[in-house]
This record gives sequence, structure tokens and C-alpha cells, in this order.
Amino acid sequence: MTQKISDLLETAAARALPVVRGIDDGQLGDRTPCAEYDVRALLNHLFLVVVNFQALAAREEVDFGREPEFVTGDWRAGFGEETARLVKAWDAPGAEEGTTGRMGLPARTVGLMVLGDLTVHAWDLARATGADFAPERSVLDEVGPGLAAMAPQARAMKVFGEPFPVGEGANAFERLLAVTGRDPGWRPAGTSGTTGTSGTNGG
Repeated sequence: MTQKISDLLETAAARALPVVRGIDDGQLGDRTPCAEYDVRALLNHLFLVVVNFQALAAREEVDFGREPEFVTGDWRAGFGEETARLVKAWDAPGAEEGTTGRMGLPARTVGLMVLGDLTVHAWDLARATGADFAPERSVLDEVGPGLAAMAPQARAMKVFGEPFPVGEGANAFERLLAVTGRDPGWRPAGTSGTTGTSGTNGG
């Protein structure tokens, strides 16, 4: 049986929340696997994605060009509130039916897009700040094939970087990260592991 997008988002948010809540204010200027985003900018981007995909679930217009400052006040609690609203929006009757957004994509595809962003950007933030992160298998099973299918178009739109080469021993999540242009072994400068730059998932 196909899992509801809202259930998958709830599962993904539960994994992302500890990463976000664990970020220290002193880490907001640190580098992330997304070369053009520091931690603060990536948090703001992820907030914007979460808020806009609430609107897309309700068939409302969104503007990804508008980038307000979300990392203010008690932003850690704010992220929990916004992800809860995201889950609720995609749990509404009919949210997964028909199409939504300017491109008229199937609603479930759009839901899988935000599921991918929530998962991949949580990894970005975890790597940038030294936190542990791994997605739930149910989320990975949905996001992996979905992002792989969207990858050519995402690269054409400069949302994904070129695929990062990984060995045959790479696990499913490492292969997913590589599809988006990320180096699964990325670490901040000065820590063990590689420090290669990677593409971004702009969502």
C-alpha cells in the first residue's frame, strides 16, 4: 500500500527536527555542502520550502523568489511549528489528487519534492554542524526513485549539480545524495573526511 505523503512528511520531519534544534547560533555562519549557502541561509531556504509547500498542498500560489528572514526569535520552535503545518496541509482531503503549482505537476510528485528537500537539507545541516542524520527507510524508498526520475530536469534547471561519482559499495542514501550532485563524504574543512564542493537541491 502506498504511504500517504503526510505520513512520510511526519516521519521525515521527526528526523529533521533534532538536527535543526541542535544548531548553535555560533554555527549559523558555517559552510554547508551547498556551496552558496551557509547554515543560516540554508535554514532560511528550508523554512521557505516548508512554508511554500504548505500553500502548494492547498493549491495556492507561491513565490520562491521571495526570501524572508525566518532565522529570528525562537526559530527552532518555529521550524517545528511549520513542519507540523506542512504535515497537516498534505493530510487534508484531496491534497494528493490532481495537479498543483505553476508547472501543473501531479500533486503527489510535488509532495515527494518537499519530502526530498526536507530529507536532503536535513543531511546538509547535519553535516555542516556535526550532527547525526539518517532518513527512515520508508522515506528513502519513496524519495530515492523520485529524485532519480526528476534529476535530469532538475539539472537542466540548475537545481541539482552534476551527479557525484560513488563506488559500488555506496548505500541507497549515499546514491541519492550523489544524484543531487552532493559528495556523500563531505565534511567541513578541518574535520576528517573529504571536503569537496557539491551541487545543491534548491527545491
